[in-house]
Amino acid sequence: MKQYRLTEGPLLDGRGHLTEAGYATSLIKTYDRSKIRGGKSRIKEWDYYLIYNDRFGIALTVDDNSYMGLVSASFLDFENRTEKTLSKMFWLPFGSTGFPASSDSGDVQKKMKGADFAFRHENGGRRLVCSMDRFHEGKPFRCDVLLTEEPADSMVIATPFPEKKTAFYYNQKIIGMRASGEVQFNGNTYRFQNGDSFGLLDWGRGVWTYENTWYWGAAQGIVEGHVVGFNIGYGFGNTGKASENMVFVDGKAHKLDRLTFNIPQTEDGKDDFLAPWTFTSCDGRFEMDFEPVIDRASCTDIKVICSDQHQVFGKFTGRILLDDGTELFLSDFLGFAEKVYNKW
Repeated sequence: MKQYRLTEGPLLDGRGHLTEAGYATSLIKTYDRSKIRGGKSRIKEWDYYLIYNDRFGIALTVDDNSYMGLVSASFLDFENRTEKTLSKMFWLPFGSTGFPASSDSGDVQKKMKGADFAFRHENGGRRLVCSMDRFHEGKPFRCDVLLTEEPADSMVIATPFPEKKTAFYYNQKIIGMRASGEVQFNGNTYRFQNGDSFGLLDWGRGVWTYENTWYWGAAQGIVEGHVVGFNIGYGFGNTGKASENMVFVDGKAHKLDRLTFNIPQTEDGKDDFLAPWTFTSCDGRFEMDFEPVIDRASCTDIKVICSDQHQVFGKFTGRILLDDGTELFLSDFLGFAEKVYNKW
């Protein structure tokens, strides 16, 4: 598939339609919330951070979905194959959370009863300072993490929805930032070290249709002395202009074509998320086995609103072919792959 690279300019035209669909390696399109014409209740904005090493990790989210929002934190214990997630919702924010129009500057802060989240640009990086009371067995969650050495390239994609011209998703994934800092969980202190801990940002802005399913995966770490990461995914909108599949080596992007998540199924036809997966590509450039470790599963179903999420952390083993023909081999490379169904 020929993939279209975005050019500079506004993201939306005067009718609230995407000016272009395609991909880039930076936020080359300008996001302006005032240009949206898809209905105030359909706007969704979020920042999601995932920070981890081979032993433990955390996930942090601040989300404004117009009619509702949430803050969420997860603690991931890869050695013991356990996780704890706590989310707190707030109602009718309609953009008042104050998400900036770019990931390059501006801060996000949400304080509510029992939770205080702040994502700031500070000390030449991104400082994440979050707390949640009574997170696990009556004990709080606290973290203070600094992400630095942001790579030169990131995955950026502008995706239209064919069923609604004023719906779109503008997304950036920054993968492979160095992480340092500490986390307090269940009365213990865990420390991220710059040499073995990495963080990624999922920056999302858009107008979504009511019902959709997405598949997303990412990983980051060290391979033979190089910082390596990747972003893979599909499942919603019209991706005829570009995929979101991209590999990063020392901050340089290598663009991939289409991939397939091969999730095994049980005898009764249900997804078996903790059985081994495979990933295949249309051109043979991304071929992976995936051994699950933790299924961070959650399901909220109140009929009108539904979110069924399976974020599966595990180890990737396989081969990637870079743009210049170099073969990159991964072995037990820790990351995640997820399937999420939403009515929202």
